[in-house]
Amino acid sequence: MKRILHILGIDFNHVSHAERLLSGIGAFVGIYLVNLTSHAFISGTDALFIVASMGASAVLLFAVPHSPLAQPWSLVGGHVVSAVAGVVCAQTIENTFIAAPLAVGLAVALMHYLRCIHPPGGATALMAVVGGSSVHALGYAYVLTPVLLNTLVILAAGIMFNSLFPWRRYPAFFKRKLPPTITSEEIDQRSAIAHEDFVFALSQMDSFIDVSEDDLLTIYELATSHSVQRGFQTADLKLGHYYSNGKFGNEWSVRQIIDWQNQTDADNGSLIYKTIAGEGRRTTGVATLTAFARWVKYEVYRDEENWRRVETPDKKS
Repeated sequence: MKRILHILGIDFNHVSHAERLLSGIGAFVGIYLVNLTSHAFISGTDALFIVASMGASAVLLFAVPHSPLAQPWSLVGGHVVSAVAGVVCAQTIENTFIAAPLAVGLAVALMHYLRCIHPPGGATALMAVVGGSSVHALGYAYVLTPVLLNTLVILAAGIMFNSLFPWRRYPAFFKRKLPPTITSEEIDQRSAIAHEDFVFALSQMDSFIDVSEDDLLTIYELATSHSVQRGFQTADLKLGHYYSNGKFGNEWSVRQIIDWQNQTDADNGSLIYKTIAGEGRRTTGVATLTAFARWVKYEVYRDEENWRRVETPDKKS
């Protein structure tokens, strides 16, 4: 069942009821304002078709305001360049069956090159070709009114509405930094991934990824902070047992506790360890119980020539 859900792309990430309701309310406000603007320039049902592409933008601005697809340049640039592509095709190609798909294809390519991918832009380009007489009569004015004007209206609505709630941020530039949950000493105990590492990883995908570098770094910060916080406690340490720092390559090592003092006193207790494998092999050292517990990633045991992780009850369940 899980495999089927994964294939279908069903996302079960937790989102609160308040967040879902606010997304709906924000979309209502944004489209209400856009609807008023559209009817001021286009008459009849043609105005409703123009609003349709803005309805898709409302989903991004109010449901996923942190998405790269929803940011101001993607929103404004995506709609405007798509409108231009649509009008050019409508004005130069008489065959609608050719002009319509060409307008969308051209819009997608231009959005890619201009780094302003905004999915609703495809509808904006298409509408310039298949729209009614009111749309065709506008010609290149279609780019400014209603497209650009509507885009600015919903952008203003998105900025004002999302700014009312502390946990939302739009544009993403104004995201609120999370307070640090671990000390700099604890940060040193984990393997750091630099911003440049994320940039390189994204470049290797050769595809547009709907998550920003900042969000990736935030996810990494939360994950590693949680990893540190649920790390080993001094009470978990046992004399004679083996422990690993869980790192990779030359930094990996296994230590054995061979002696200790005041083992019940986390603040003043200390121990002597011997490095059994990896970096610093065959050396001994002294550390406080607290420092050693921070260094430990998990307990290990020797299985013939290999070191294997000791499964905790939580892992087994």
